[in-house]
Amino acid sequence: MRKRTLLLTLLAAAPLAACGFRLRGVPQFAFRSLYVQAEAGSELVRELRRTLVGAGGDLLLLSEPAQLPQAEAVLEFLSEQRERVVVGQNATGQVRELQLRLRLRFRLRGRDGQEWIAPTEIAQTRDISYNETIALSKEGEEALLFRNMQTDLVQQLLRRLAAARAPGA
Repeated sequence: MRKRTLLLTLLAAAPLAACGFRLRGVPQFAFRSLYVQAEAGSELVRELRRTLVGAGGDLLLLSEPAQLPQAEAVLEFLSEQRERVVVGQNATGQVRELQLRLRLRFRLRGRDGQEWIAPTEIAQTRDISYNETIALSKEGEEALLFRNMQTDLVQQLLRRLAAARAPGA
């Protein structure tokens, strides 16, 4: 009976072992040092820096302008936009639904100025219902959704940086 249970367990686990699943792990970049060029005070840039430092690995993150010549790659943030757009109103013209948008344009270039990633825009959107009688709680919900979108954009950006290769490499 025990042998049969063990055999059934092994047979059930065999397809899972063959599916190719594995944890993502630490991102591997084609560069060893990265300079992040962005406006001061950007929450998204702060989260990206925290994520890069916290990911471990051997990436050297440079942040001082004097360190720019030492960087193998330069990540330039071209623009970052947060938008709040009305998408639904009731018969009296009161807002009932909003769409929150977070857009990021960036590019990655090498030390010699060659583009590793051409100017690219990534965006996140979220829909939210709105009720003016609970406006304060809806503001908190909006802030939470913007933070969530920001985290998603940072993760997308990390995956794109990990996939980037020098031209001709």
